[in-house]
Amino acid sequence: MPKKRFTEDSWRKERWFQALCSAIASCETTEDVADFLRDIGTLSELQAWSERFEVAKQLSQGRTYREIAADTGASTTTVTRVARFIENGEGGYRKVLNVVSKGEETLSPTELLVQRKIDHQHRTRAPGEERQVSMLKKYLKK
Repeated sequence: MPKKRFTEDSWRKERWFQALCSAIASCETTEDVADFLRDIGTLSELQAWSERFEVAKQLSQGRTYREIAADTGASTTTVTRVARFIENGEGGYRKVLNVVSKGEETLSPTELLVQRKIDHQHRTRAPGEERQVSMLKKYLKK
């Protein structure tokens, strides 16, 4: 029998994947999760998953791609890939980051860049000058 491959259309429905998700969800402590992940993953896989999550946390804090790459040792390609999944993925990174940050709003990388630009404009505009609102910011809030 050939090895079963997940596809973009089927991965979530695959019986094996659903069983894996249920197994992780059944863990009662972080130690249980760690033990389970170590049993099913190689150290390289654990390091890659941990690195990607750290990249996601730093992206949510507004750090630049280069800062994150320098701090974590991740390639800028990995940082870009994680940012793309935060922006356009299934929402898993955002959900988990929201829990980890204890309910603080977690912005996507694009939203963070827009916020940084608005903050910069606010700091550099003349007193009494009207602040311009970015069209992108309005779009992102929809």
